[in-house]
Amino acid sequence: MLGLAHYAARGVLEHVLAQHGTTFQQQIALRAAVTAEAPQTPEELVAQVRGSLKADPADIRATLDELKARELLVEDGAHLRPTEAGRELLATLAATTAPLSARVWSGIPKEDLAVAGRVLALVTERADAELAALTA
Repeated sequence: MLGLAHYAARGVLEHVLAQHGTTFQQQIALRAAVTAEAPQTPEELVAQVRGSLKADPADIRATLDELKARELLVEDGAHLRPTEAGRELLATLAATTAPLSARVWSGIPKEDLAVAGRVLALVTERADAELAALTA
């Protein structure tokens, strides 16, 4: 059920992203750049996105190149920083998905969400440990 719920929710997000010519991985990388406290190097962004998506570093670097080509990220010395267009796109995506997410999550008791959050945190921790063991 966990996997089905993930893919159902992601399907909604992917539909919105496609309307803006953006992939899931691009959105995750752009969000990482926009929400960073300070500009990050490309390798710092690769590490952050890899921690979230468990994606291949080469694929993440290609995604950063795509974001630069779209002028959503720009090189600033050794760092990458989001452009105003990148910030605007992320804000637009958030505004578009907010009412959809609200409808998906509405009516679920806070207690149930808290339990689900604890279970998902534990599953994430265990899966991260298993992946680390597999790739060591």
